[in-house]
Formats: sequence, structure tokens, C-alpha cells
Amino acid sequence: MGIIDFRLRPPVAGYLDMIMYANAPRRDRATRMHGFEPAKSAVHKSVDMLLQEMDRAGVTTGVMVGRVSKVFGSVSNEDLLRIQADYPGRFIGIPSIDPVDRRAAEAEIDHAAQNGFRAVGIEPGLSAVPMHIDDRRLYPLYAKLEDMKVPVVVMAGGNAGPDLSYTDPVHIDRVAGDFPELKIVATHGAWPWVHQILHVAYRRPNLFLSPDQYLANMPGMDDFVRAADGYLADRFVYASSYPFTPVDKFAEWFRRLPIREENRHKVMYQNAATLLGI
Repeated sequence: MGIIDFRLRPPVAGYLDMIMYANAPRRDRATRMHGFEPAKSAVHKSVDMLLQEMDRAGVTTGVMVGRVSKVFGSVSNEDLLRIQADYPGRFIGIPSIDPVDRRAAEAEIDHAAQNGFRAVGIEPGLSAVPMHIDDRRLYPLYAKLEDMKVPVVVMAGGNAGPDLSYTDPVHIDRVAGDFPELKIVATHGAWPWVHQILHVAYRRPNLFLSPDQYLANMPGMDDFVRAADGYLADRFVYASSYPFTPVDKFAEWFRRLPIREENRHKVMYQNAATLLGI
């Protein structure tokens, strides 16, 4: 069974300027907190080593989410296109938009669609003007994406904003309710609000959860896993959040979780493939 890793940032182009590579001690500290040793490819900033690790893990495709942030660094949509071209079939880009300038963001959505991107990312809490996910300034963008039938990938957990309120699931609940035809992927799984976001996903069939690194050996893990093997099997999306966890060791660890084989295939491949039209 092939694997789609839905959050994987290769050590190349603009990613090298992001905090995850520019501040290796911070990254490696987080990796060890999740119970892993840093990936050799991340330490050596080697794409070739990463591809070998992906092959060992059975990861056929890594999904790269772009970023527009003065806090953590930015990755342009042009970088994503270039990486896709340099490594055909191995990486799929999801461009991120800056929500501060609505008209520019709308133009970037059109540009992304013209270039064949299959989803769009928004990280409102990391923008120059931090916003909660349900900030009304974002609603025209959600409406446009809903009309275009383009999924949105939202950073909704972990360090998603200046304080804990930026990960509160009530914000994504409102958006999912106001735009019921918009497919929303919550990266970082709104951690640490595990029970709350699982309830939101229970009541909002357009919400997909991807806890990625915050699944690994963290409080709430067992509840995420139970949902992934139950009512959320069709909307749970596998991701390593590389380089914060190693691609191969994370996949090896994930396969040992108590998830039935038919649901594991959905989580590790089919759900992402369906979202991205692969």
C-alpha cells in the first residue's frame, strides 16, 4: 500500500529559510518530545536522503504546504512549482495565501487553480495581522473556495497563533457550519483541544482532521486513534509533519497503532487521494 504524507516539508528552496531548518535545535527538541530521533535527511538538509527515507516508509507522495509568515518563514508558490517539476510525482504542492490583502489573496487562488494546484492553504494566526479562523475578513475567501470546489487546508493546532485561542475548535466549527460544501482539513488536528475537535468533526461532515506530529505520543492520542478507526475513518488524514518527525520512523510507528487494515488504507492513502483528486 502506498502512502500519501499530507504534511511534508523537504529541505530545499524556501523551506530552508523556515524556522524548522534555520533553527535545528528547536526542531530536534520537538522531535525528541514526540519520541523520535531527528531524521538524517533533516540534519544534513538532503533531499536525496529524504527520498530514500520516503521509499523505506512506502511514502509515494509528500504533500508540501506553502507558508506566508513573518514568524516562521515563507515558501512561495513558485518554489512549490519548481520542486514539483524537479521531483515529478514525489511531491504535490498546496500553495498558501496571505489573507491580509483580500483582493491579492483572491488573485492568488485563481493563479493557483490555473497552475493545477488542487487545494489552498491558509494560516490566519501566522499572518502579519493574526486572525482567528472564523475572522469575517476571511469569509469571502472561504466562499470563493467553496464555489470553486477547492479544499482549504487550515493550520488549526499547535503554534497556530499568538495564544491558545487561535487553536480553539469553536472557530473552525463556525466556518465548517457556515460553508457546508467547503472541504476543510485541520492540520495539527486543533491539538490540544482533542475532545472538542473530535466533536466538531462528528457534527461537521466537511471537516477532515490531520493531527500529524501532535498524534505521536501526545495527550489525546488514543482518542484520535479511536476516531480514525471508527466514525472518522473516511476523514482522518495521515501526515508526519516532517521534519518535526522522521518520515520512515513515523510511518513505522503509525502502522503499529490499533487501526484496522481497511481503515489504515483510507487514512494513509485514500482520504488524501480523494481530497486532492489523485
